[in-house]
Amino acid sequence: MNPVPAFQKYPINNLHFRDSPVFMQRGTSSWCSFILSAYQETAGTFYITLDGTHGADFSALLDPLRQACEKEGIPFSSDFTAKYVKPEGELRSEMAAYLTDNRAFGYKANDVRPMRYFRNDAKAFLEKKALEHAPGGGIYVLYGPGAALLAGKEPDLAFFADYSRENQQLRHAQRMGSFGFGESEDKVETYKHCLFLEWPVWEPYRQDWLTLNGGHPNKKACYYMDLNRPDAPVWLPVVALKSVLREAAKQPFRVKPFFAPGIWGGQYLKKLCDLPEEWANCAWSFEPIAPENTLLFEVQGMSLEVPFTLLMEEAPYDILGERNVGLFGNYFPIRFDYLDTMQGGELSLQVHPLQAYVESTFNEHMTQQESYYIMRNAPGAKVYLGLKEGVTGEKLLEAVEHTHSTREPLTLSSYANEYESEKGNLYLIPPGTVHCSGRDNLVLEISSTTWWFTFKIYDYLRLDADGKPRPMNPEHARHNINDAMDTSAVEGGLIARPIVVSRQGRSTEELLGQRGDLLFQVSRLSLQNTWHADTRGEFVMYNLVDGERVRLVPADNEAAAVEWGYAEAYIVPASVGEYRLENLSDSPCTLIAARVNPEWSLPLLPPTWNPSKEASHELQ
Repeated sequence: MNPVPAFQKYPINNLHFRDSPVFMQRGTSSWCSFILSAYQETAGTFYITLDGTHGADFSALLDPLRQACEKEGIPFSSDFTAKYVKPEGELRSEMAAYLTDNRAFGYKANDVRPMRYFRNDAKAFLEKKALEHAPGGGIYVLYGPGAALLAGKEPDLAFFADYSRENQQLRHAQRMGSFGFGESEDKVETYKHCLFLEWPVWEPYRQDWLTLNGGHPNKKACYYMDLNRPDAPVWLPVVALKSVLREAAKQPFRVKPFFAPGIWGGQYLKKLCDLPEEWANCAWSFEPIAPENTLLFEVQGMSLEVPFTLLMEEAPYDILGERNVGLFGNYFPIRFDYLDTMQGGELSLQVHPLQAYVESTFNEHMTQQESYYIMRNAPGAKVYLGLKEGVTGEKLLEAVEHTHSTREPLTLSSYANEYESEKGNLYLIPPGTVHCSGRDNLVLEISSTTWWFTFKIYDYLRLDADGKPRPMNPEHARHNINDAMDTSAVEGGLIARPIVVSRQGRSTEELLGQRGDLLFQVSRLSLQNTWHADTRGEFVMYNLVDGERVRLVPADNEAAAVEWGYAEAYIVPASVGEYRLENLSDSPCTLIAARVNPEWSLPLLPPTWNPSKEASHELQ
């Protein structure tokens, strides 16, 4: 057998457009040539809007364009939308209800439109400036987030330069704050600003821009640009992007993993995934958490990186299936992620909010329902799940308060049930259940798609990597700890007992986890050779938790077959239909499969979801 490839940090999803006219373009010099060529076909001023995501390196495009114009003797000028944002103090005051005075939590700004960021006179000022510039001729570029909103007239060319959340957060570590809020002084607060304000405002704006500029035949001069690698931009017409996304929705795909170190992080993922040596550890790997991850597509010989959410917005029915769209709109509802404490530390004792609480307190449409699948561990590793019999949430919080005042460590096992973690065990964690992983576990979390809503109860009196105390959330926890989730509840229904539900030859499928209070269902496939399956109109997610390598082959499109290795995950869209799984290893493989609980009927629709929604009137 050929050597097993290493873990793929940059998985490529191949899309076949070989017979189509070339629509992909790449490179800064090519972009400059494209602009100059278009300019030569016009007379007078050539007006460009270069819209995009906060953090994108617009100067990587504009500096070479300026130099090219100087070389050709073409007048060039530009304006940056950030110059017209309201003063930070005014913006903070206006957005106070969303930012709150809590370091970690805010209130989701689903009702804020992007124009609220800008001075009241910004649009009129830029319209006047564009008119004044027109008689002089040359190239004028209005660039930055909201450029299309502030444009003084219809542009000759329009671009949207996109930038991933992952890259934004890398820049936050270099002190870039959220849009309009200056430099970052606190990474926790900066992430809060993004999660509750920037992303709810500006990510729907991106979709509005794409909808408006990709849905009309006369919008031929509108382009989407991947600017995640500023030295090698890739761009294509918006109408072509939509074709790429629709094609991607017809075949299995894998997201680009997103790794992060943390104070309790371990060493296993760092080694497995060949992460930077300078990292102290790796705590998390997201694969996938839909709003956080991107997809890498190979299209016409070029690599294109786009947010997973763009795929969901373009083709929700193909990905999720009709029933799930009715429940979740265009929101991908299930996530996989890893918690690595191998040779690391314990997670904080924590609880996740009840559904009504997350809606009323944070304006969030989905709470955090969880499960822990133990992929590997070391002897003595522990999982803590549920309150001990006779312990209430109030008693636990009183003990923690005493610990914080005396600085005497809490004996966790006196308040929460302590279990020896076992490889292959699944621990179910409905909202309101106190829980955490101890050290020396590699946990595959299978959860609803949200992850910030963790109320820390106790964290061993330790400081975070930035030297600041980790934020504790006793008041939030007080309103959400479910006292009924105690020893008897845990042992009666939260530690999975596998049930064989299907056999094919020597391969078996077991139902591991399904409860009425969890939107996901978890099953386990012990794969000896080949397994035949059908999506039956709903998506399924797979993760190879044991073994070396597997292949998935769609029955009606064998060219779309995909292979993956240990600890990697693939999503099979509802549109795939019949498929087979093949074991490519020398020994049996084990896969975890996750799908929406077939008995789940509670709609959890994102606030912006409307299948007939048109682009914002601000852009029209």
